[in-house]
Amino acid sequence: MIMGLFSFSPTPLSGCIVPPNHRPFVTQACLPTEMAEASLPRKGKQKDKLLVCVSKREFGLCILLGFPVTTASALISAAMAEEQELERYTDGKEGFTLLIPSSWIKVDKAGATVLFEEVNKSANNVGVVVSPVRLNTLGEFGSPKFVADKLIQAEKRKESTKDAEVIGIAERSGHGGLQVYEFEYKVDSTRGGMKRIFSAAFVASKKLYLLNITYSDRPENPLGSHTRMMLEQVLHSFDTAPSM
Repeated sequence: MIMGLFSFSPTPLSGCIVPPNHRPFVTQACLPTEMAEASLPRKGKQKDKLLVCVSKREFGLCILLGFPVTTASALISAAMAEEQELERYTDGKEGFTLLIPSSWIKVDKAGATVLFEEVNKSANNVGVVVSPVRLNTLGEFGSPKFVADKLIQAEKRKESTKDAEVIGIAERSGHGGLQVYEFEYKVDSTRGGMKRIFSAAFVASKKLYLLNITYSDRPENPLGSHTRMMLEQVLHSFDTAPSM
């Protein structure tokens, strides 16, 4: 169904609401001195050699070193996201790579090039579809906003969809300057309730690569910040394999 989006002959809309190379979250638990200095006291020379490596046990140390509570909380959140281990998956045949939660299992599904599911929670999954296209770049199809609109329209046409809404749109550069679009939207469905979906797409070697990350986001069990960070790491890792 999603692949059918790219059979339209669109008139692209101009403008991307998020600048290229956007990275909204810290993805490393260790932050270099330059990034930490803004939060440290101006007096004293200890900041000059400081490398801030945050773990749960070191949260109190951050406070002692002079970090505001809000800054220390952000750092510990990033560190906890790292604890949800990710591993690299590369498809040499199709030529793409991404990070995958190491505890998730690979399953076979018709229409998917590859699909990973959380154990005992198949509704939470990461899937990639690769299909041939006549495009050289994703920009030839349309702007990020145009593609996001088409994604939402496709979701709303599903009989099971009660509502769908775009949360965020971004464009970044991948390997070798590759044009990559990223989207975040939420869907309320009769099949599984509220879901948060992160998608990324790019075109390379006359093939369209589409990543879809689906995760339950019900009001009684909303998507947590740590899980969100992990899913965003997966989203931002989607790229062509370096050998391409």
